[in-house]
Parts: sequence; structure tokens; C-alpha cells
Amino acid sequence: MNKSIYKIRLKKNDVVVVRCGKYKGQSGKIIATHPRDNTVTVEGINIVKKHMKPNRQYPQGGIIEITKPIAVGKVGIIDPVSKKPARIKYSFQKDGKKVRIYASSGKEIAP
Repeated sequence: MNKSIYKIRLKKNDVVVVRCGKYKGQSGKIIATHPRDNTVTVEGINIVKKHMKPNRQYPQGGIIEITKPIAVGKVGIIDPVSKKPARIKYSFQKDGKKVRIYASSGKEIAP
């Protein structure tokens, strides 16, 4: 099964806000990106309860709360100027370095 890898413009530790769904309006930091699934895992968002049998990681077993990934299209990076979700575009500096830029304000995203 050959699954394409998506180009995710968001990176780990970016602060994002959820645009739609059950967690609309909530924000959190990206813990991980999943390019094959076009999803990101956001801290405190999309928490589900999972029944686990006892194993090495959870010797007691029981019901555990885990954070599931959410679709990239449902989240937007927070623009510090407008405090609203924004899209990301790329630009090249004079020295040829590729940088991420907020599409709405035009400010550079700190690496």
C-alpha cells in the first residue's frame, strides 16, 4: 500500500487553534506531526479513553486517556499580531534560506 506523504507546513512546538469540530476555539502546542496521515497531535485536544489490557507499559491495565491526532485542515497557527488562526506561506531570503511566513500579516514565523 503506497500512501503519499503530505507536506505539512506546521511544525512541532507551534501553537495552534482548532477551527472546527468538538474542540473548536481551543488552542494547544503541537506534540507531533504525522505526514503520512496528514494529521497533527495537539496537546490537550482530541483526548479519548482507551481500555488497555495489562502490559509492560501499563502493568495495571484499565482505562487510559490518550491524545489522538487531528486533521491538519482543522487547525491553524495563531498569528501573534491579530491573535487569530492564520495560514502559512513560504518565502526565500536573500541568502537563499527558506522561511515560513504568516499569510495574513506577512511576519516571519520564529524557528
